[in-house]
Amino acid sequence: MVRIRGQIGPWPVDLTVELDAQDWAQLAQHIPPAEAPAAAAPVASDALWQTTLELLRQAGQIEGPQLLAQLAGLAGGDVAGKRLLVRLRHCTQVRMEAGTDAPIYHWVG
Repeated sequence: MVRIRGQIGPWPVDLTVELDAQDWAQLAQHIPPAEAPAAAAPVASDALWQTTLELLRQAGQIEGPQLLAQLAGLAGGDVAGKRLLVRLRHCTQVRMEAGTDAPIYHWVG
């Protein structure tokens, strides 16, 4: 059984879908196999991390979505870009504040 709750526009959605073993097997045929993560792959290389810090330092401040787009381009994808954003949130050289529409990352050095 799968329960889906949320909202579509102003309408609340609470949907329960019951699947038997055959339904699950059929559904699983349409899901590509997950790639195993590389055991020794670092979250981000030192060079990539330094480039990330330099990008924010030069900008001074930048909104999250714009920064994510730039980091995804540098790192080779959205997932790697998001990892860098998370790392920036915990970096002592960076201050993050809630903007009107998106978080704003500030370089504090």
